[in-house]
Amino acid sequence: MDFLETLLNGLSLGGTYAIIALGYTMVYGIAKMLNFAHGDIIMVGSYIIWFTFLRLDCHPSISIALAIICCVILGIVIERLAYRPLRGAPSLAVLITAIGVSSLLQGLPAILDTISKSSNNSALKEKLSGILNPLPIQDMVHTNKLVLFGVEFPISISALVTILITVATMIALTVFIKKSKTGKAMVAVSENRDAALLMGIHINKIIVVTFAIGSALAGVAATLMLTKGTPASPSFGALPGIVAFSAAVIGGIGSIPGAALGGFLIGILETFCNANSALSPYRNAIVFSVLIIILLFKPSGILGNPRREKV
Repeated sequence: MDFLETLLNGLSLGGTYAIIALGYTMVYGIAKMLNFAHGDIIMVGSYIIWFTFLRLDCHPSISIALAIICCVILGIVIERLAYRPLRGAPSLAVLITAIGVSSLLQGLPAILDTISKSSNNSALKEKLSGILNPLPIQDMVHTNKLVLFGVEFPISISALVTILITVATMIALTVFIKKSKTGKAMVAVSENRDAALLMGIHINKIIVVTFAIGSALAGVAATLMLTKGTPASPSFGALPGIVAFSAAVIGGIGSIPGAALGGFLIGILETFCNANSALSPYRNAIVFSVLIIILLFKPSGILGNPRREKV
């Protein structure tokens, strides 16, 4: 039963990584750029949930909806102001810009803290300080036992919801890409941007929609991480973002099922490492070693399609 509990916890953690990885793979698959600010958009979403739920006493569903909406708006603004002017620039310039945007977003909580300390308005100071003082959110989540056909599974409600949301999101994105007009346009832009433009596809509109979807997933990921008791902080999405990016690479970046598979694999691997006291201190090293090994034998990832170079 301990093995089953560890496995279920690993699937729950992997589901969170998978949601983040889906955001990375959507943007890279369509726009062919690595949005390293994605983890910091998650951080912004977490602060919005803290503020609206714990300070404004909003209903949890309203807090989550507001966080997702704000993340979408932030993603669109970042694409318009930071990435679109560099559409034809070398990849190194885009990479440096993404790192700069990430640093800027991580500095926002410090800016809010400075404003709150210098403000003469006690009400404003209290509200701004409230964003920077994480409070326990575990009270939102109630652990329980799942019983199916008389068999008891040691899984919490939050873990079960995480797994279901991840699977549902993967299926919904796959159907959207394959069946909808916008999804087919995304595939066309991913395959050949110039040909898509000649076919009348609005490139900028498609890339904006892509960033919006990826940023919405960041808001969902922030919610899932908070329900696990992770306190909001400027580095809230930094390490999970790096691990999730590795998951996307392991599964095959650009592949929606691959991103989900990579997320679940890393989540299970981390959880089993944590369950072993001898391996726990080295879990990150083990995860990235697995990444290196997989890329050595299959550079495109487990479900990724190898890119063919035409001469």
